[in-house]
Amino acid sequence: MASLKAIRLRIASVKNTQKITRAMKMVAAARLRRAQQAITDLRPYAIKTMDVLSSVAARASGDEETHPLLENRKPNKVMLVVLTSDRGLAGAFNANINKAAFKFMKQLQSEGKEVSIAVIGRKGRDYFRRRDADIRHTFNGVFENLNVQKAGEISRVLADEYERLDLDAIYLVYNEFKSAITQKVTMEQVLPIVPKEMPADTTAVDFIYEPSKKALLDRLLPMYVEVEVFRALLESVASEHGARMTAMDNATRNASELVGSLTLVYNRARQAAITKELMEIIGGAEALKG
Repeated sequence: MASLKAIRLRIASVKNTQKITRAMKMVAAARLRRAQQAITDLRPYAIKTMDVLSSVAARASGDEETHPLLENRKPNKVMLVVLTSDRGLAGAFNANINKAAFKFMKQLQSEGKEVSIAVIGRKGRDYFRRRDADIRHTFNGVFENLNVQKAGEISRVLADEYERLDLDAIYLVYNEFKSAITQKVTMEQVLPIVPKEMPADTTAVDFIYEPSKKALLDRLLPMYVEVEVFRALLESVASEHGARMTAMDNATRNASELVGSLTLVYNRARQAAITKELMEIIGGAEALKG
């Protein structure tokens, strides 16, 4: 059995760890509320952008020239944009997304497709480097003061490579936020853009476009990609904070249980030590009497 001093030191160490996990849980909870609000604010904008884009694309479907971002090609060259976090201590958040992306990559490769990876977040970068994956892009520092400008930089890289025919399909792989304890791994095709199906009577009435439908699509389509990338980043951030809050809550409760168990062991060891000392004293007294 460990000495009383060793047990006391371990109890103190666990209590210090518990203070850290409790503080991290509180920080994650505060950040989660802000992230949830950001998603709530963006979703209506993303939905309306798709509605407007789909309406214009439906009316432009009969035009001779199709916009490059709407061009549907045979997906021989595919890129997966994997969104992970820069930090750990978030439970299975990063492991789930990395394993799902790796499995999807292997599936595409088994179908004869050429697959490359773009990683956002240090954990994803390290994971795919260890597996010698073809990392085409590494976006660093995205989650430090995340804003729409950073999402725009990423979306322009994706759109440019698709327009240059370097890629035939691009998927976002990220954790979609459902609740603080539930995050869903999502694989969403971001390019080519697939507009929503519009009612049959949508194109019955057309509009006068100034300067033209093409100019409008030239603005709308890149903006939609930017909004989708930004939305995925916000979903990933909220999922990370939710996963970290849950993980730290579990760690705090586990620390409490461990402190209770160690305290019980300490009390038993202390009682055994006192009993031993009493027995030695009684044995010495009996020896002196004899």
